[in-house]
Amino acid sequence: MVANVVQLTESKKQIQYTGRIFEEQRQAYRRNPMPTLTERKENLKRLKRALLVHEDRLVEAIDRDFSCRSKDESKIAEIMPAIQGINHTLKHLEGWMKPEKRKVSMLFQPASNKIHYQPLGVCGVIVPWNYPLYLAVGPMISALCAGNRVMIKMSEFTPHTSALFKELMDDTFPQDLVAVITGEADVAADFSSRPFDHLLFTGSTAVGKLVMRAAAENLTPVTLELGGKSPAIISSDVPMEDAAHRLAFGKAFNAGQTCVAPDYVLCPGDRIQNFVEEFRNQFACMYPNLRDNDDFTAIINERQYDRLKSYLDDAQAKGAELVEVNPARENLQDGTRKMPITLVLNATEDMKLMQDEIFGPILPVISYNTLDDAINYIKDRPRPLSLYYFGYDREAQDHVLDNTHSGGVCINDTLMHVAQDDMPFGGIGSSGMGNYHGKEGFQTFSHAKAVFSKQRFNSSKYVYAPYGTAMHRMVYKMFIR
Repeated sequence: MVANVVQLTESKKQIQYTGRIFEEQRQAYRRNPMPTLTERKENLKRLKRALLVHEDRLVEAIDRDFSCRSKDESKIAEIMPAIQGINHTLKHLEGWMKPEKRKVSMLFQPASNKIHYQPLGVCGVIVPWNYPLYLAVGPMISALCAGNRVMIKMSEFTPHTSALFKELMDDTFPQDLVAVITGEADVAADFSSRPFDHLLFTGSTAVGKLVMRAAAENLTPVTLELGGKSPAIISSDVPMEDAAHRLAFGKAFNAGQTCVAPDYVLCPGDRIQNFVEEFRNQFACMYPNLRDNDDFTAIINERQYDRLKSYLDDAQAKGAELVEVNPARENLQDGTRKMPITLVLNATEDMKLMQDEIFGPILPVISYNTLDDAINYIKDRPRPLSLYYFGYDREAQDHVLDNTHSGGVCINDTLMHVAQDDMPFGGIGSSGMGNYHGKEGFQTFSHAKAVFSKQRFNSSKYVYAPYGTAMHRMVYKMFIR
C-alpha cells in the first residue's frame, strides 16, 4: 500500500514536470524556430562528447539493468551506432539543410520552386527497454539535426540507464532543448497524450496502437517502430554453415531481445536436421558456455523470462520438439535469467510462439518445399519489420525482394541493415510506419515546405479573369493535351 502511494506521488511529480518542460520547450522554439547549421552541429558534438566521456558508465548501467548485459554488445549496438550516426550527420547536415530545387513547368515561368526543410517544433521520443541508450539517442540525433526541441521518455524497466541518461543530458543541454522523463506506465500514457509536433515510439505493436490513438486526439504525426515476426528463409542451396552462423549471431545477440531478431526460420524440409546440427556447432563456437559467460546476455526481468518459458511450455504441450542449444549443458534454472536458445521443431499455428513476437532466445523452424511456398507463408501474415534471405543466387534474391513486403531486408546477413547510416530504418503495416536514420531521419523531423516564388513579372496574369479570351484558348491548346 505504501509503495503504491509513493509511486502515485512520484508519477504525479513526473507528469507535472512533463507539462512544465513541454511548455518551456514550446516557448523556446518560438524564440528560435530555425536554428543555424552551427547551432545544430554544436548540439550534436555536445551529445557525442557526453557519450564518449561517459561510455563506461553507460555500459555499466545497462549491464546492471539486465543483470548481465554483454559489454561488447552494448558497445556494438548502443555506443558505436550512436557515435557513427552523429559523425554521419555532422558530415552531411549542411547538404540536407539546403533548400532543394524543383522544376517549374513552362506554364508558370518565370518562377522558382524550392523545398525548404523547417523544424517541426517540440518532438517526443518514447524509448523501449531492449536498447535503452541507442533507441533514445538515435531519434534524438534526427530531431536535433532537424532543429527541434526534444523530450525523451525512458523505460521504467531500465532504471539505472534511465537515471544516468537523464543526469548526463541535464548536464549537457538546457531542459528547454533536451529533457529526459522517467517514470512508470502512467507517465508514458500522459507523455503520449501531449500535443507534440512529432512523436516517435519504439515498442510492441499493442502499445503502438495505444500511442497512435492518443496522438490522434492532437493530430500529432507519429513514427512507429514496432516489431512483429521477422522471418528468415534458408534457400535450398546455400552452404548451411554460412546461414547457421549468421542466424546464430542474429538470434543470440542480446539474447534475441531485438525488434529485428529473426523470429522464425523457413527451411527446406530435407535440410532441417542439417540446420539444427550446424546451428549447434556455430553457436557453441561463439558461446561455449552460458551461465558465467559475460558475453551472453540475460533476459531483462522475471516478467519477460516467465513469458518466454510459457511459450516453450505451450509449444511442448501442443506437440513441438524442443532442441535446447546449451553447449556446456549447464543448469540455468537458478535465477540467473540466462536462457539458452531453443530451436522449436514441428511448430504449429495454434502455438503462442507462432502468434506473438517472440523477443527472446527461441527460434521456431518451419519446413517448406519450394521458394514460392516460403514466400506465400510470409505473405499470409502481417508484414514484418525485417526479412532475412540466405542464398547466393541473384535471381532468387530478386524474386524474394519483389514478392515480399518488410520494413527492411538483409541478404545473407542478420541485423546489420539497422546499422547503415545512409539507409532509412522503419516498419510497414503491423511492424510500424515512417522511418528515420540519416537523411530520412532529418526529413522525418522536418516539414518539407513547398515555396513557389515569383518576382516582378507575373505571367499568371494571362489566365486571370475575364475568361474566354484568345490567350486562354491558346493556353488550353498548349497545356491540355
